[in-house]
Amino acid sequence: MDKAIIVCIDFRDPSFEESVEEIKRLVTSAGAKVAHILSGKRERPDAAMYAGKGKIEELARIVAEKDADLVVFNHAISPVQQRNVERVVKCRTLDRTSLILDIFAQRAKTHEGKVQVELAQLSHMATRLVRGWTHLERQKGGIGLRGPGETQLETDRRLLGFRVKSLKSKLEVIQRQRKTRRSSRNRRGVVKISLVGYTNAGKSSLFNRLTKAKAFAANQLFATLDTTTRKLAYLNQTEFVLSDTVGFVRDLPHSLVEAFKATLEETADSDFLFHVVDASSKSREFEMEQVQAVLKEIGAENVPQITILNKIDLTELKSGIDRSPCGNIKQVRLSAITGEGVEGLRDIFCEILLFLQPKNIAEKTSSVVD
Repeated sequence: MDKAIIVCIDFRDPSFEESVEEIKRLVTSAGAKVAHILSGKRERPDAAMYAGKGKIEELARIVAEKDADLVVFNHAISPVQQRNVERVVKCRTLDRTSLILDIFAQRAKTHEGKVQVELAQLSHMATRLVRGWTHLERQKGGIGLRGPGETQLETDRRLLGFRVKSLKSKLEVIQRQRKTRRSSRNRRGVVKISLVGYTNAGKSSLFNRLTKAKAFAANQLFATLDTTTRKLAYLNQTEFVLSDTVGFVRDLPHSLVEAFKATLEETADSDFLFHVVDASSKSREFEMEQVQAVLKEIGAENVPQITILNKIDLTELKSGIDRSPCGNIKQVRLSAITGEGVEGLRDIFCEILLFLQPKNIAEKTSSVVD
């Protein structure tokens, strides 16, 4: 198991402590052991090494003392900064985006998931291709100094471009297939509900509880990567299906959002969203805001949703349904692990169906939810 040193720089971020806990869980989820956390405060990132020369020299000493295999920055750092840090610490260095991409690569099981992850990785790699060929890029005239350096770099870029183009073509086919399936569901009048939420909020556990499926569920970040859909219920001659989706995270890399467009479109095309929240999380309000930000980015901000406070078994909360004074559902409190409160969630399907009746579709302002 790799031993990792985590670098966390505080730029007066009010959620700094939560971000430190999250990067620790990300490193653990990637299969590494956290050997040390190096923190510091700055007004702005250092242009050369992100954390400043003194802090990086301190990092080099810690890497040597701990015999670390990996340095992970809890930030997005530039290729130049990454290269400069590696020269000083003599250790493989990753930024937060690269770490998340690595976890996604580990979790992808289906052909679709693997294609999307590879596309995201290559898109990220394209910005850092120069790292491997720095010694060849700075070619000057003169005997012994001419060479194929620039040509080699251009060749790599061209090959990378060919692969990216091939992957995008495959994703277009996947998107068309998904669109066909969605059209089929719409013709049959199927109501699609998607579980969304911050990573490790318990979506897969709730999915298994509601559908009696056996989707992989674990207490780790991004345990679910590939979208799974199962029949949920059959009510008044209407079929309900439920989809378990990938969890969101703060500062989700744009390359991931773009690569997973085919998957995320499923969420945007849902009739209803169950926003699953970890009720035991100390930063649940922040996590809820991050989920809403991603929903807006993928065009799903107007899909009606109900907040589900999960993991109440880890809190003092009791199961139940909270409503506004006018009777609208505000949130449902339950535990997917113990099953407490889950039946109460099933009982609201009638209200969801009533809301989605054709006569009410044009009047979504009279929603049953806030």
